[in-house]
Amino acid sequence: MNAIEALPVVVIGAGPAGLAAAAHLTGRGIEPLVLEAGPAAGAAVREWGHVRLFSTWSEVVDPAAEKLLAPTGWTAPDGTTYPSGADWADLYLQPLADVLGDKVRYGATVTGVSRQGRDRIVDADREQQPFTVRVVNADGSEERIPARAVIDASGTWSTPSPIGGDGLPALGEHAASDRISYRIPDLKDPAVRARYAGKRTAVIGSGASAFTALAYLADLAQAEDGTGTHATWILRRGISGSTFGGGSADQLPARGALGLAAKAAVDQGYADAVTGFRTDAVERDSDGRLVLVAEDGRRLDAVDEVIVLTGLRPDLSFVSELRLGLDERLQAPVELAPLIDPNQHSCGTVYPHGVNELSHPEKDVYLVGMKSYGRAPTFLAMTGYEQVRSIAAHLAGDQEAAERVELTLPETGVCGGAGLFDEPQAAEETGGGCCAAPATLTIGAPSS
Repeated sequence: MNAIEALPVVVIGAGPAGLAAAAHLTGRGIEPLVLEAGPAAGAAVREWGHVRLFSTWSEVVDPAAEKLLAPTGWTAPDGTTYPSGADWADLYLQPLADVLGDKVRYGATVTGVSRQGRDRIVDADREQQPFTVRVVNADGSEERIPARAVIDASGTWSTPSPIGGDGLPALGEHAASDRISYRIPDLKDPAVRARYAGKRTAVIGSGASAFTALAYLADLAQAEDGTGTHATWILRRGISGSTFGGGSADQLPARGALGLAAKAAVDQGYADAVTGFRTDAVERDSDGRLVLVAEDGRRLDAVDEVIVLTGLRPDLSFVSELRLGLDERLQAPVELAPLIDPNQHSCGTVYPHGVNELSHPEKDVYLVGMKSYGRAPTFLAMTGYEQVRSIAAHLAGDQEAAERVELTLPETGVCGGAGLFDEPQAAEETGGGCCAAPATLTIGAPSS
């Protein structure tokens, strides 16, 4: 083993994909170091902890992680039930991080990754240098950590897409930030519930997260404290047969039910749909309410709140000194992008992929999990587990295992279908990815 191979593999993010990567590396005898910006495992997942997944427990527990947990007495939850984000974090991700022990560091924010002594311009002896990972710790101290390889599993949660139909913030969007949210509301939180109860709310987006918000608001409208609650659903495209996803034909039944719940919200009058509306500006009326203005000049009636669920995008700022090969539309690895193009693929038609599709011109750096999909909304947790299994095998020198496919995906509804996108920015139309949608078969969230 040379000096570089003796260094740890740095994994950025202690979410589902990052911790699974650490489990697979550990199983291969490779030392991982997981750097998590938050104070606990699954920090981003915890922020949508009130939302229920539409994948069952059997689909969101990584096999290598389960093997690592088994000696501790950990028992997997009922594989046929659907965890919430909080369940996923508390009952699986945190125990897994605890097993990994000091291989996981919290409060460690990665602010840059490069080759030691080489910016992205320099060719000389580049691959002979270890990576250097710049970290700012919770106490404000800074350090550089050398690494033999870097697996970026930081996700896309921290960078939601803006309102603007052109992918840029709408005019006035920042000034109206006090009435705009980019997350699915937790209506079991009294303060959040009070914010939306009895109010008119615009929901912008056409994916799983928008369906969820519409269902939650419809549920609130039917509660005693929700009289007068109404949603205006704003879509950048028209409504067609595929707008509400796969319905009863979806192989993930809870995902199909989610689309049906959103349709019910419209059909029962709790939400109005506005189609072909690409927001250009956000203005305030004399009462401080928000008026959305489209590129074609249309103006909507004033609303009290706006929930923006137009997708997520990767933060590439801290890997800008690396030589990444990214697709110009999706910001996904160039070999992966054609396989996940939402014009052609849903979650279930994405061919399982691994190290070959995830490699970059910069050797031994990998974007995995949600981040690997860039702006594509078709990601499933089990896809990320297959990715890191393949990468760990490659780093261990087992190329046969790295190239072997060990995953079969269910067909999908909500996450894709031909005609979903009508322009390069349309990946922003869907929100949250396939892993962050409720699996309840009723409309909305419980009122208490």
